[in-house]
Amino acid sequence: MKPNKHKLTHSAEREFGGALGATCIPVFLPLTVLYLLSVCRSPAASVLQWPPPLPPTAHLWDPLAVVLIVGWITLQSFLYLLPIGKVSEGLVLRDGSRLKYPINGFHALSITAVLLIVCLWLGMPHGYLFELILPLAVCAIGVSYLLSMYLYIRSFWAPQHALSLGGNTGNPLYDFFMGRELNPRIGDFDLKYFCELRPGLIGWVVINLGMLMKEVELRGSPSLAMLLVNGFQLLYVTDALWNEEAVLTTMDIVHDGFGFMLAFGDLAWVPFTYGLQAMFLVVHPQSLSTLGAAGIILLNDLETIATATGKHLLVSGWWGFVRHPNYLGDLLMALAWSLPCGMSHILPYFYVIYFTILLIHREARDEKHCRAKYGLAWDTYCRRVPYRIIPYIY
Repeated sequence: MKPNKHKLTHSAEREFGGALGATCIPVFLPLTVLYLLSVCRSPAASVLQWPPPLPPTAHLWDPLAVVLIVGWITLQSFLYLLPIGKVSEGLVLRDGSRLKYPINGFHALSITAVLLIVCLWLGMPHGYLFELILPLAVCAIGVSYLLSMYLYIRSFWAPQHALSLGGNTGNPLYDFFMGRELNPRIGDFDLKYFCELRPGLIGWVVINLGMLMKEVELRGSPSLAMLLVNGFQLLYVTDALWNEEAVLTTMDIVHDGFGFMLAFGDLAWVPFTYGLQAMFLVVHPQSLSTLGAAGIILLNDLETIATATGKHLLVSGWWGFVRHPNYLGDLLMALAWSLPCGMSHILPYFYVIYFTILLIHREARDEKHCRAKYGLAWDTYCRRVPYRIIPYIY
């Protein structure tokens, strides 16, 4: 079978800084992950300290980390393939077909939780993840690079209708970054869908638990701040996997190809930067009053707002105040995750800052897609609902 050399005629505007961004981001984002983890473990925990707290090269590698990463991905792959849960169809593709997806992410989370309980009962030192965090991140970054290379090479054998519209510009670096193939599969195993919610997202809460257990080793019991961070983020992940079917209508699945951007984000960025708060608390414990904890819980306790997937544009309820109230809710929850870490360091608020930038960028991408899809109706909607995320501000 010969590789497909046809090019799509779609001239999509290049995103993320075009070829320059696609060249720099795969270099600087992995370094950012390792830098943030190193800062978290340093006594000062200052992102601006000089010289920066760079770890010795020997601390970046541990064979055990390779075993854990490979074993973890293998376990989650096995759970993905289990014939449990229902099977749902994705949106209609350009060739008129609809792919089928197993909806068993919550089952995978539940089975993983049982296995973790058994491991803790057997006395396995789960807190050792704190010592292994840098080697684990290095291995996860390496896996994301290898997966991205595989995805780029195999895409040249994919039929034209299976390619994404935005990742086939002819520039190898940009296409490697954005992803050429929309839904790469090995048999019925959908690589993008698997990575979207399984190894990284579940791995995030497993790492958080490791930080909690490390705190127990150091201080005899987990702090209230650590319990809040673990509880909030576990609730977030559980909700995402309980409503796994909703991911089938997201931009990642519907529009974006599967390349380095998503592979690195799913496998390395999410588990090792979204949980910085728990890691920060291991080295920098915070006292939290009951009243303060209650206020943070109220801030995190938001009503879930379902995403509209029909052809009508909602202008009632929260959707009548801002175009993306779900984004506003995400930002408020992100703030609640960081507040248990106190106000003396900016590092625990990295996720809030990053997520604000991410959602503003994603909202701009949504705007383009919606304007192309709804035409004049979208202009009418924007006049009716002028604020994008934050009422009266943005």
